[in-house]
Amino acid sequence: MQLGRVTGTLVATRKDPKMEGMKFLVLRQVDIDNEDTAGYVVAVDAVGAGVGEVVMYASGSSARQTELTNNRPCDAVVMAIVDEWDVDGETRFRK
Repeated sequence: MQLGRVTGTLVATRKDPKMEGMKFLVLRQVDIDNEDTAGYVVAVDAVGAGVGEVVMYASGSSARQTELTNNRPCDAVVMAIVDEWDVDGETRFRK
């Protein structure tokens, strides 16, 4: 699982029929200090996240193990909206 910040949405009018009805989000990867990294990823939204929110996402075969993405051709899925995280007793992020 990884952390990302929702930076936008993606619309694809033509896609595999198994992907119909899914919402796609553009995520900017963030590190443990809540700093942007160089990478972006497109992920299926399984939890109703919005632009600006920090989320937890899974990629690879793990992305196909949510109720929404089971047996669907996706490589990344947003599976949680982050409220806060602590590292070594220090709060690094709070929504």
